[in-house]
Amino acid sequence: MQTLVALQSILLKAIPTFLLVWILYFYISRVFLKPLEAALHQRHESTEGLRKAAGARLSIAEQKAAAYQAALRTNSAEIYHQQELARQKAMEQRAEILRQARQRGEEQINRARQEIRQDIAEAKQQLDRESEQMAQWIARAILEAPPAAAASASASGVTRG
Repeated sequence: MQTLVALQSILLKAIPTFLLVWILYFYISRVFLKPLEAALHQRHESTEGLRKAAGARLSIAEQKAAAYQAALRTNSAEIYHQQELARQKAMEQRAEILRQARQRGEEQINRARQEIRQDIAEAKQQLDRESEQMAQWIARAILEAPPAAAASASASGVTRG
């Protein structure tokens, strides 16, 4: 029984300490822990909000990047198309210049051939005139030759014919 009385006295003496601990617990939880939890909750909410906002911005940035890539591909394709058209135009111009150069060359060749034909015809006419003149000169020279020259020519074995 003595143990119960001792236990009762210990418990009676512990009640004010127990109450003080409970009061201290409630005081600390209300004064320190609740504001701390509220601050942590607010911090969590704001960081989550910032994360969501950052995710949304990242998504928007990715969409814009995809749109820029698509626009870049479209513009590149357009530029390549324009370059191809310019290349084809240049090739057509080169072909036209080459065709004109060939045509001019053929015209020059035809003119040169025509001039050569004319020169040949003139040369033949001149040769015909000169050969006729020479034939007449030779014929005159032979026909008008002195008789002594004719006799010496026949004596030397030269025959006319």
